[in-house]
Amino acid sequence: MQLVHTIAEMRVVRRELPTDKSIGFVPTMGYLHEGHLSLVKASNDNCDITIVSIYVNPSQFGPNEDLSSYPRDLERDLHLLSQYRVDYVFFPTNEQIYPPNYKTWVEVEGLSGILCGASRPGHFRGVATIVLKLVNIVKPDHIFMGSKDFQQVKVLQTMLRDLNLESRIVACPIVREADGLAMSSRNSYLDPAQRQRALCLSQAIKLVQQATASGERDATKLQQIAEEHCSQYGQVDYIQIVDSENLQPLKQVDSSSRIIMAVFIDRVRLIDNAALGE
Repeated sequence: MQLVHTIAEMRVVRRELPTDKSIGFVPTMGYLHEGHLSLVKASNDNCDITIVSIYVNPSQFGPNEDLSSYPRDLERDLHLLSQYRVDYVFFPTNEQIYPPNYKTWVEVEGLSGILCGASRPGHFRGVATIVLKLVNIVKPDHIFMGSKDFQQVKVLQTMLRDLNLESRIVACPIVREADGLAMSSRNSYLDPAQRQRALCLSQAIKLVQQATASGERDATKLQQIAEEHCSQYGQVDYIQIVDSENLQPLKQVDSSSRIIMAVFIDRVRLIDNAALGE
């Protein structure tokens, strides 16, 4: 496992990689958990070479969000990655990614302003910009991302398509704790009582899936089921049933439907989603 500290070094590494080998890329913000490691394994299983980036991207955090407190532990991350076939770990600095007089941003219209984008203005602009920069540096064949960040996957798939980039996103299943909580680096913020309350997201999804399986198709009624459950344990940011392709709200559940939500457990904002039409 080779550590790569600069963009220039990463470009040299990339140029020297064999042209007949497929490149898998796992972009992360560090503080890795089993969800991230499942992406590394997917890259190992599907690609010849695996590159992981660790970079806490400041441009995707809002002014009152948790950039300064976001968990960081590079030594721990490298230990976890060493247990897999990771060829290169790339961790650039802010000064390299956003040098003085940096002026260029990427915005995917429409998809970036709804759901998480409505309550986190500028978030997806920051995400799209950093991923485009990393893709231009690493030039992967496949980018492995978790489906917990479902809207992010859709935003980035649209960006790659619209900008004629050859890299393709592989969306991997959500990895959950044994009790159903979707794995997230932000789970580390939760104390035991908050951790128990955080189960409301996956519990609400199960309730909606059960109601759907029993024949309920009215999206408003299904959203109410989820909202009533989650509001007992936290503050609902949004809960919507949307089309899985365009993320537009639906009135009736169909084969492409997905429930997607964000809920605050005190100050900790958690997200989750699941297909309903399968």
